Amino acid sequence: MAAIAASAQSMRLTSGRLPKWAPWALLLGSFAAAAVVFGVAAAGGDLADFNIAGTLIVGMILYIVLIAVVSSIAESSRKAMDRIMTALVSTAFVIALLPLVSLLWTVVVNGIQRFDAEFFTFSMRNIVGEGGGIVHAIWGTVLITLLAALIAVPVGLMTSIYLVEYGRGRVARAITFFVDVMTGIPSIVAGLFIYSVFALFVRPGISMGFMGALALAVLMIPVVVRGSEELLRIVPNELREAAYALGVPKWLTIVKVVLPTSIAGITTTVMLAIARVIGETAPLLLTAGYTLSLNTNLFDGQMMTLPVFAYNQYMNQGTNPDAAVARAWAAALTLIAIVMVLNLVARLIARLFAPKTAGR
Repeated sequence: MAAIAASAQSMRLTSGRLPKWAPWALLLGSFAAAAVVFGVAAAGGDLADFNIAGTLIVGMILYIVLIAVVSSIAESSRKAMDRIMTALVSTAFVIALLPLVSLLWTVVVNGIQRFDAEFFTFSMRNIVGEGGGIVHAIWGTVLITLLAALIAVPVGLMTSIYLVEYGRGRVARAITFFVDVMTGIPSIVAGLFIYSVFALFVRPGISMGFMGALALAVLMIPVVVRGSEELLRIVPNELREAAYALGVPKWLTIVKVVLPTSIAGITTTVMLAIARVIGETAPLLLTAGYTLSLNTNLFDGQMMTLPVFAYNQYMNQGTNPDAAVARAWAAALTLIAIVMVLNLVARLIARLFAPKTAGR
């Protein structure tokens, strides 16, 4: 039996077709060889010195060369060209992912150093060197972003419902135009707008979490409107017409048919809007301000947020630059983790509330 299996394997290698495992083996071997080369180059240094981008690029180049040679020997030149083109397309995909992979690798390697109990239970009050934490920044980010979502999501969703279900003529075109304009405004303009309004009607120099939430809501609304509008438009008209034929009023059709049908996509849109604003720094510097202490009152006093915390720790390193930079990296990693958790929650909500089909 072993001789028969070996003979069959030999025939596959010489009959014009590589076995299915061969390209994957060559790919893994190429990445392993590139990792060894760059690992030796970074030997003796920090883990962050390992060049993951170079490893991926060199690995893909080595794989293209190997698959071209092996395929041209074991297969036809036409099949070899097909495999080369497939490898080039895959390489383009890897290059597109390089910034994300490199960013995540750098943040994780540099931020994991301060992922301890103290970092998540203490604030920066009375801390001038090592130690301290981001509990005040986490509370500020969660509360401000939550309030911004509570403001922006109903406004954006109802605007998209109006544009899809009711809007006609000049009013709808004007709303669409201004939403498109708002989508492209710089984030600092939203912060300046909210700050100017409160400076005129309350007092100059005021800063509080509620202002930061309003600034983020201004940035979230156009994202929610555009995303929800497209999702509502792809709901089949047959569903609406079936509800109307049964005598269901328009508003109830929207609530019971249109929104449940598109709830999964709308939830994803909301998460994208939150991810769009949760890392904003400029508008929060102008509106929410900066503090070293924990403040959970959105309507009284300045509040710290994670992006502002990371920015301040990097720009004002104080008496211990290494500790400040480590806190900045850890805050950035925490922010990424929060966004990831929000996306997981959004997927769970979308799965729970998505319309049930016959196959589910």
